[in-house]
Amino acid sequence: MPQPSTKRWTALGFIALAQFMVIMDTSIIGVALPQIQSDLGFSQENLSWVFNAYVVAFGGLLLLGGRLSDLLGAKRLFLAGWAVLAVGSLVAGLADAVWVEILGRAVQGLGAAFIAPAALTLLMMLFMHDPKELTKALALYGAAAPAGGTAGVFLGGVITEWVSWPWVFYINIPIALAVLAATPGLMPGAQAKRGSVDIPGAIAVTAGLALAVFAIVRAPEEGWGSTTTILVLAGAVALLVAFLAIQSGRRAPLVRLGIFGTPNLGGANLAQLLLGAAWIPMWFFLNLYLQQVLGFGAFKGGAALLPMTVAIMVLMILVAPRVINRFGFKPPIVAGLLVLAAGLIGLSLARPDGNFAADVLPASLIAATGMALAFIPSLGTAISSARPEEGGLASGIVNTSYQVGSALGLAAMTALATSQGAGQLGSPQALTDGFSAAFLGAAGIAVAGALLALVTLRQPPQAAPPTPVEPAQALVGAR
Repeated sequence: MPQPSTKRWTALGFIALAQFMVIMDTSIIGVALPQIQSDLGFSQENLSWVFNAYVVAFGGLLLLGGRLSDLLGAKRLFLAGWAVLAVGSLVAGLADAVWVEILGRAVQGLGAAFIAPAALTLLMMLFMHDPKELTKALALYGAAAPAGGTAGVFLGGVITEWVSWPWVFYINIPIALAVLAATPGLMPGAQAKRGSVDIPGAIAVTAGLALAVFAIVRAPEEGWGSTTTILVLAGAVALLVAFLAIQSGRRAPLVRLGIFGTPNLGGANLAQLLLGAAWIPMWFFLNLYLQQVLGFGAFKGGAALLPMTVAIMVLMILVAPRVINRFGFKPPIVAGLLVLAAGLIGLSLARPDGNFAADVLPASLIAATGMALAFIPSLGTAISSARPEEGGLASGIVNTSYQVGSALGLAAMTALATSQGAGQLGSPQALTDGFSAAFLGAAGIAVAGALLALVTLRQPPQAAPPTPVEPAQALVGAR
């Protein structure tokens, strides 16, 4: 067995930075959107595609990224992803037209789709030798996601207010250059493998997801029963069915469908999908409540999310590994989703004349606890359940699950919130009613996730209960 790299913890810092950045890029544009709309001439309905172009490209192409990671080697794809992200960021920052901005964001999403599965595969390569170290590494990696989401809101406000909106994209470029310079000497390499790339499958799944998100986002305006909505959703379903047919008929598919027969892999990915579908709407509408109802500015609104972010990071790093050590992976996933639902229900009680200390802080900390408990064990189980040679594929699938859940959950909860008054800017009562509906809808998603995790996940038997188990034994001990 090869000796562990002496630079593995430094390498982990860059891997966690990758997770931080790809998630930050989903949120950093939020505060800048009004200025982008004014300067480039976006219509109100098209403005959401500054967000959606990134998320759909990211989520839709993650499976391709996972396959390329296995074929070309995670290190090579990690480098390529950062280069693509830098190019997309430059295009998005220099954009002088709507289509150029959307193109730049889509290219950013492509870069992120290469970076994310490669980063997880590199993490597993560096730390699989020691279950205890693996759990710590996964905890640090997992904590980078909420930190990136909150930092994006905070930095987006600071940059837009004191510099200019193109810099929410340009900020990626020097970071990408630093990673490109450091990676060759830090990350483990792997020889390229023979194999083909399923381009038709990648196109089908990405187009299908894009149509699904488009239909859900447009449904409140077009009507859920309108011909347009029905046809677009039918097109999305047809493309996704075609994707499955393509996968079943290819010798070297983008996704080997048989991988979902691996014990716990499907259940863990389902948990990640529903976790993203509940968490991202919570973060999105909580930010809107702080700014549009409580009147917080961009800087103050970002700062208000810091307690929740710090709580998640501390809980993921210090508490989640001990919980996994004591109970295995299944109980914290189920309990975490239920605790997240409780926090969301608490946020749904926020008042139009409320305040941060009473209406936001307690419930947001409860939600953060649930997220911290559920994220690490579901992520680790989804990756470690697969065969080692399919690590890139497993990483791509679990990232896809979370990102697709995030996009579809946010689209659905946006439609729900709009139907309950969230579109009535200037009316605190209507806005609060809409946001509360979204929080309750997200809570329902979290409860559904807990029930499905309870049914679909199988806890391996603990060996010798009196004997302490290695912290990550529940994640990597049984394949």
